[in-house]
Amino acid sequence: MPDLADPRRADAAAPPAPSRLAELEIGGMTCASCALRVERALAKVPGVTRVSVNLATERARVESDASVEPETLAAAVHKAGYEATPAIPADAAPPESARTTELAIGGMTCASCALRVEKALAKVPGVTRASVNLATETASVDLKDPTSAPDALIAAVKKAGYDATSIAPPQKTAPADAATTTATPAPSAADRKRNESRRELAAVLVCAALTLPLVAPMVGEWFGMHAMLPSWLQFALASSVQFVFGARFYRAAYRAVRAGAGNMDLLVALGTSAAYGISLYELAMHPGDTTHLYFEASAVVITLVRFGKWLEARAKRQTTDAIRALNALRPERARIRVDGGGEREVPLAQVRVGTVVIVRPGERVPVDGAVLDGRTHIDESLITGESLPVPKQPADAVTAGSINGEGAITVTTSAIGAETTLARIIRLVESAQAEKAPIQRLVDRVSEIFVPAILAIAALTLIGWLIAGVGGETAILNAVAVLVIACPCALGLATPAGIMAGTGVAARHGVLIKDAEALETAHRVAIVAFDKTGTLTLGQPSVTAFEPVGGIDRDDALALAAAVQRHSDHPLARAVLNAYEAAQAVAASGGTAAATHASLTAETAAVFTDRSSTHDSASRALTGAHAPQATAARAAAGRGVEADVEGRTLALGSTRWLNELGIDLPPALAARARDLEAAGNTVSWLMQRGPQASQALALIAFGDTVKPTARAAVERLARMGIESVLITGDNRGSAAAVAKALGIDEFHAEVLPDDKARVVRDLKIRRAGIVAMAGDGINDAPALAAADIGIAMATGTDVAMHAAGITLMRGDPALVADAVDISRKTWRKIQQNLFWAFVYNLIGIPLAAFGLLNPMLAGAAMAFSSVSVVTNALLLRTWSGASGRSER
Repeated sequence: MPDLADPRRADAAAPPAPSRLAELEIGGMTCASCALRVERALAKVPGVTRVSVNLATERARVESDASVEPETLAAAVHKAGYEATPAIPADAAPPESARTTELAIGGMTCASCALRVEKALAKVPGVTRASVNLATETASVDLKDPTSAPDALIAAVKKAGYDATSIAPPQKTAPADAATTTATPAPSAADRKRNESRRELAAVLVCAALTLPLVAPMVGEWFGMHAMLPSWLQFALASSVQFVFGARFYRAAYRAVRAGAGNMDLLVALGTSAAYGISLYELAMHPGDTTHLYFEASAVVITLVRFGKWLEARAKRQTTDAIRALNALRPERARIRVDGGGEREVPLAQVRVGTVVIVRPGERVPVDGAVLDGRTHIDESLITGESLPVPKQPADAVTAGSINGEGAITVTTSAIGAETTLARIIRLVESAQAEKAPIQRLVDRVSEIFVPAILAIAALTLIGWLIAGVGGETAILNAVAVLVIACPCALGLATPAGIMAGTGVAARHGVLIKDAEALETAHRVAIVAFDKTGTLTLGQPSVTAFEPVGGIDRDDALALAAAVQRHSDHPLARAVLNAYEAAQAVAASGGTAAATHASLTAETAAVFTDRSSTHDSASRALTGAHAPQATAARAAAGRGVEADVEGRTLALGSTRWLNELGIDLPPALAARARDLEAAGNTVSWLMQRGPQASQALALIAFGDTVKPTARAAVERLARMGIESVLITGDNRGSAAAVAKALGIDEFHAEVLPDDKARVVRDLKIRRAGIVAMAGDGINDAPALAAADIGIAMATGTDVAMHAAGITLMRGDPALVADAVDISRKTWRKIQQNLFWAFVYNLIGIPLAAFGLLNPMLAGAAMAFSSVSVVTNALLLRTWSGASGRSER
């Protein structure tokens, strides 16, 4: 498989690849303005060419020249008031001659700790690269000498003031005691976030327990119960909530103010401090009076906001289910063949290219490779989206993460680790989820002015109510409500949550979307231009017509043709043999095509379902020991092949050879041959050569077979309001036949590769709509790049996929409609999220300003808005592709 993680357009206008791509884990972001501030801080670093910060994944992707180090980027983020940890790139791989050692690091508390450990390791002689990940508390070190021990590395870490233990290092060859090697487990990022979630939930529960006594008496007042807590107890409970559980808002607000900007935490800190402050003032002025205390307002707001952030984080984790599901497919160990015929189970890191791996029934395939021995069926559904198991035999490719069926197989490893298809799929999905859609620019512009505007509206609310003469308490509470309800979190989450959910579910169904821009473009597709060979057709010849000549039985003629071609490797010979096998299956099933061999298409079998009255005798001739055998097979250069069959010399070849042998054809048969050739078929003849005269026994036409799902795919696109156009380099007759079979009205034949791109550009101008190009070959790359969105089949070439924005993991045309469908549904979710985020603020802020919302209700509404946006995006996980039949 090609490197799916880095598809690039092939046109000359494409920018060169960046010298360095770095990823940072960002901590402390709470809203869209935070993400924008981090983005701007990184963009100011000299050498940075492009930055994308994703609030939902809490990650930043930075493209820069080679001189920019990840530590420099992390420092810029720290200066902006946030936390940053350089993430180890998924595709980082040391040279084959080097050795990579993994260490578990203890005692690190911040990014500066990780940087100190990294520098200490880099100073050890023989170290070529050291990378420390604070999130997983691990270090990855490349050494020049493959035989180096990790003792010096551990000593260097301990000298720097931290703990270190060795994690089973991958070696070029598996050591003898590999089976007993144990690894020190290091916490993953998912485990870290899960632990953080548990701590956050515990904090929310304690916070709620402290707040409940403040709220309960207020609820009792509605039922005539008067049991207000003493003022000193209210003060104690509210102070604990305000300054212990609300401390995070003060810290984040301070960082925002220090950076000269605002965020959601600043609004919450100001709002709750105002409510707490006015209560404190009233307590000081009227020590025994609880009438004008609003401690419950500040405590409830903090509790609700923290509860909402916990729910939001919990929902956001569900949007990354696709990545976690794919990562879960990676086996940790593999069973390898050793010298002498035995086998040994080793850590997967010790497997190398060329290693023979044994996969038992029911096990996951640990590596990419080719079947060396054995036959089985492989379940590739979680990788390609194909629901049915795929038959595998020697020389067939298998993919890491797929599940072996009923047979034991041995596999020769062709790719491991970051180079496997599964790893590349994961990188592509992660890349798409980290990208920022063009519509996000609108959100960025709004969030840039949002917090200052809210502060101004809150100030006007305060002044307005004071002028109205309602008193300072009411004016302050209304201003607090404005500050609390105006949460920009929903705006910041609307787009990335939708993209993450959409690209994740698409990947599970075999549709890999390169980036957010491709997703946004695909939903507006009006025309899909299809390549023919390999995209709408199988790309391999099959028998499209078989007509006996001179009274010979049809099945007898086919058996003779198969005998002549039995020992040939030519694609046309394979087509004849496939036709013979199809006819055998038809005969064995009593003349129905339903029992044709699984590897044969229905169209091939259908050629032989119309049986003659001699069906029974033909069936006997086709099966068992009566099948004819050929001897002395020999090729005739440029003409065909001939062999001796049952005492006769038979030839199978071109019309040119037929004419050279002086064989005359009936006019009707000659006209039939011309018609077949005009329709794009290749016509061959089965002939019997004699000492005096030769004769034709059968006409055989070969053509490329349309894929079984192609017509349904075109029809589904039509129902979605999308027009299909065929563009092919094949002759006009072949193009016309395929277009007619599929119901495509417009086709372009005999088109050179460069002309394909011209045709696509003409379609864009002439139809004034978004044009998608679907193809799989090298000759399709210019057209894929010229289209508004390129769609490549993963069964095709590397070049095609590098030029495309969407890759289909199966060569199924139905996935084209699926790609457009999920793009449309994702786009609708993003629009719904943005609509409700804007409407929520447009309605809530005026209500709060006019005194119709108290701070507690405002806090509840604010928490609900963020959770509702992410939950709405998660509804995309119910999408089921073509099986859902949801074209609208």
